[in-house]
Amino acid sequence: MENMNDDHMHGMMNNKSDGGTATAMHPHKMMMHMTFFWGTDAQILFSGWPGTRTGMYVLALIVVFLLAFTAEFLSHSQLVKPGSANHVTASLVQTLLHALRVGLAYLVMLAIMSFNGGVFLAAVAGHFLGFLLFGSQVFKKPPAAVPAKTSDLPPPMSC
Repeated sequence: MENMNDDHMHGMMNNKSDGGTATAMHPHKMMMHMTFFWGTDAQILFSGWPGTRTGMYVLALIVVFLLAFTAEFLSHSQLVKPGSANHVTASLVQTLLHALRVGLAYLVMLAIMSFNGGVFLAAVAGHFLGFLLFGSQVFKKPPAAVPAKTSDLPPPMSC
């Protein structure tokens, strides 16, 4: 069995899948993390973003938080009123809102796939606060008659 030393690993990192061209021409390439790590040196959603500056990393965390928060807002808000006059328009708006919510949720998932601990915590915090404000009963007036509870979680989309 071959010993996995530093030289072998360096060789693995320098090979591209398009024919083995060395990455010496691209010295800024880095290996993707496959476990959670802590630190500000991460790539989130786009190549080279947020870069190496701490301020940009904080901005990236805020963006991930807002993506998760907005996904929760869209999941639990009723932007299309029941009994709308134009059923076709209401259905199209509902479909567009659903597509937007799913797109935001996928962006949050892709950001989490950076395996950065801060990004993970920002995404969870965004979903937490969004659900607390829009999905839970904390800030809602209780109904006169409490219906039978079928689940603690609301349906995925309640437009």
